[in-house]
Amino acid sequence: MLSVIIITKNEERNIRRCLESIRFAGEIIVVDSGSSDTTVAIAQEFTSKIFTMTDWQGYGVQKQRALEKATGNWVLNLDADESLSEALQQDIQKAIETNKADAYRIPIQMFFYGKPLRYSSSPQRHIRLFKRAGVRYRDVIVHENIELPATFRIAQLQHGIEHLSFRDVSHALTKINQYSSYSAKIRIEKNQSSSFLKSIAAGLWMFFRCYLLQRGFLDGQAGFLMACFNAQGSFYKGIKQVYRDN
Repeated sequence: MLSVIIITKNEERNIRRCLESIRFAGEIIVVDSGSSDTTVAIAQEFTSKIFTMTDWQGYGVQKQRALEKATGNWVLNLDADESLSEALQQDIQKAIETNKADAYRIPIQMFFYGKPLRYSSSPQRHIRLFKRAGVRYRDVIVHENIELPATFRIAQLQHGIEHLSFRDVSHALTKINQYSSYSAKIRIEKNQSSSFLKSIAAGLWMFFRCYLLQRGFLDGQAGFLMACFNAQGSFYKGIKQVYRDN
């Protein structure tokens, strides 16, 4: 059986689209962080397994809590602003049936103002589908990553998860500010160094990577904006280490 785990907070704009795309799953687990909108009410239309946990300790902890609620042999990790195409649904079901691997990397297909970005999407393939036994999420504030048993066979799926990361420019700036603060905190705790010049260099490198190396320029104006957003995130992550919050 496939269990899908989702963590939420005030995701009424996205959650229905997400849940509609995973109706084929045997179990849907939603861990909500105290939504004040209709997120929970919408989720109740799709699953009874909704848990409210408001003592937010980071994405890694919250994902682990959701994972611990799952009972399926296989688990798919989704964010509320993500969904599966029909092609990816079929890929996932086939992967589970054939059992040729224990975990699968899935590319992330970014959308901006409702349009897919062909070149500005995530260059990495994240492990999102995996067998549940022996797996856990690391205790990190942001960019949660997963610990797999050493014996796991890892493969990758062809079609990507559709990710509506930024609804609009204002939403993008809000998320950049939030995520850069989380990342800066992690680097401070690890005693990683930064400086004004390093922050500038990191921002410039990120823009170069996203816009030129990943060919984001082929996504037109949206590709330029995404490169700028990613560059800002890298710059602010470093500069928030230098100029720390009081």
